[in-house]
Formats: sequence, C-alpha cells, structure tokens
Amino acid sequence: MKATLLLENGMAFTGTSMGSTKTSVCEMVFNTSMVGYQEILTDPSYAGQGIVMTYPLIGNYGVNSQDNQSRNAWAAAMIVRRQSSRGSNFRCEDTLDNFLKKYDITGICGVDTRAITRILRDQGTMNGMITTEENFDRDEAMRLIRAYQVTGTVERTTRDHIQVYPGERKRVAFLDLGAKEEMIRMLQKRGCCVTVYPAHTPAETILAGNYDGIMLSNGPGNPADNPGIIAEIRRLYASDIPIFAVCLGHQLMALATGAKTGKLKYGHRGANHPVKDLATGRVYITSQNHGYMVEADSVDPAIAEISHVNVNDGTVEGLRYKKKKIFTVQFHPEACPGPRDTEYLFNQFMELMEED
Repeated sequence: MKATLLLENGMAFTGTSMGSTKTSVCEMVFNTSMVGYQEILTDPSYAGQGIVMTYPLIGNYGVNSQDNQSRNAWAAAMIVRRQSSRGSNFRCEDTLDNFLKKYDITGICGVDTRAITRILRDQGTMNGMITTEENFDRDEAMRLIRAYQVTGTVERTTRDHIQVYPGERKRVAFLDLGAKEEMIRMLQKRGCCVTVYPAHTPAETILAGNYDGIMLSNGPGNPADNPGIIAEIRRLYASDIPIFAVCLGHQLMALATGAKTGKLKYGHRGANHPVKDLATGRVYITSQNHGYMVEADSVDPAIAEISHVNVNDGTVEGLRYKKKKIFTVQFHPEACPGPRDTEYLFNQFMELMEED
C-alpha cells in the first residue's frame, strides 16, 4: 500500500506502508543506531515521535519477547529505507512489520532516509505526518502538522502503581519518569531491591521509605513541562540520600537546583555518541536519546560542576553536585541499544550508597 510522509517544511516523500495504516502526526527525529530497533520502539523517551532510522536495512533480525524496554511501544511512527520481510536470528520470534501492527505504530519504508535525515539535521527537528490516504487534504494536513506538540508524555508513560523488584543488597527508590526496564535490571544485577514509584509520587512518600539511594529515570518530552515533579525532586535534593539520575532525570535535577534547559537543534539519538569524562580525560562511546540539554552557563558552580561533555558539540553530558552525594548524566549507561562503556556509573552509585 502506498504511503506518504509530509514534513512541516512542506516536503513530501512517497513510499510503502508498513505496520499500522492509521494516519500519524508526530515530531520527526532521526536515530543513528545500526541495531536495536525493538529497544528504540519500546523506549518511553520516544513517546510522540516518529523515528527515522539512518541505517538502511531495518528488521533483518526480527523481534522477540525479551528485548522490550517497557510494557508498550511508545514511538508514534517509524521511517526506514528498507524493511526486511523476515528476521534471521536464533532469537527471532516475529517480524518487525507484525510488531508495528501489534502496537498500532504507523510506518513507511522505501523512502530516502538519508535525505530526510539531512533535512532534520540542517533545518532542525520538525513535525510530520504519515498517511496512506491517496487524496488527503494537504492544507488541512499542514495545519495539523504545525499545530502538533509533544505534551503529557511523562504522565502517559510512567506506571500507575508501585512495583517492587527483589534484591538483598541495597534498597533503591526508583522514580519512573518513563523508564527503560534495563535500568532496573542494572540495579538488580548488583543485588539491589528496587521499589519503582510513579512519576508524581510525593517526595515525602519516598523519603519515608528510608532507602539507601534514589534513582531518577529517563523519560520523554520537554523537562520544563513538569513543574510538579521538579518541586518534588527539589525536596529529594534537600535530603542526604545518594541520588543517581539519567537523561530526563538529569535535566529535572538541574532544573530543581536553579539551572536551565534548552532544546537542541536536532537532538542526540543513537548508540555512537562520544562523551568525555572531565575528571579522567577519557572518552566513552555512549547511547543517547534526548532532544533537550542542560545549559552550561546556567549551572551554579556553587551547587554543581560539569563532569561530562559531548565531544561533538560540547554540550553538558553530566553533573556532579557539591556537598551532596548526587551525580547525573545525560546519556544512557544501561545502553539497550548501544555500548556498555559507561555501565561503571552504576558501580559508582553502589559505592555512594556503601559510604552511608
């Protein structure tokens, strides 16, 4: 079936429909990962977004029941150059096309993803629409595209009840802002009992649990759109409990302590982003997925110091808070997909909790 991708700048691309055939309006972003499309689709950070995969062949190893990063697939759409009709892997259980249909995700293949990526890179992230309608009203479509906003995504992706993941070492409170399951697995791997709380849980509830540490997860959307959560994180900051925060959690902690965040032109999304640890001078290859950043000149040096920077553009990738047992990073140390070069940060979090 024919499908059309229409971008906010008026450019259109014609290809073949895959997955759901519903019309989808969303924010278009690109991801440079060669593998990991299932983890990407089920990462809550992609809620409300259409993902342009820069690698030209997607779906070649299929999908399985073990690699999902959350209870649902949150991406609004997927755009690929070529979709493999079958998966070839010993873990393969189904095709990508069936996976997209199961989760009602609109897709288009057979389009020039290199050209689309260059548009998003040069002109910046923009909205778009994918439709299988042959004679859609272009003016109405452009109106819908330009009116679209990614909102309410943390509320949509966080869980609605407390969950406890067993462990016998340290007790960790985990604030689910739209979390990937691999973060919880990384803590369980180190023997932690992890209690996962919904995003809008009051700080008093978490502090009353007398936990050894607190982790703030990744999540979707504009960090500044969460004033209530920021206020609660400010109360968590005021405690003396060790805190480790990733991605959206990193941005919310910065906002809670007086820093500012801003939107990147086209974001960092992929499994090959170089980040420099300023304490050691070592560069790590990291997995990233974010469209916003902490503004470096807004960080109060009396409160925190920049610990990591992006080698490509110099943006803030990590903060260490002075007089507090708190450190935060913009990238994903749990990977999935991507390299595990920075998994050592979970060990550092364990060491902070051991100090108490």
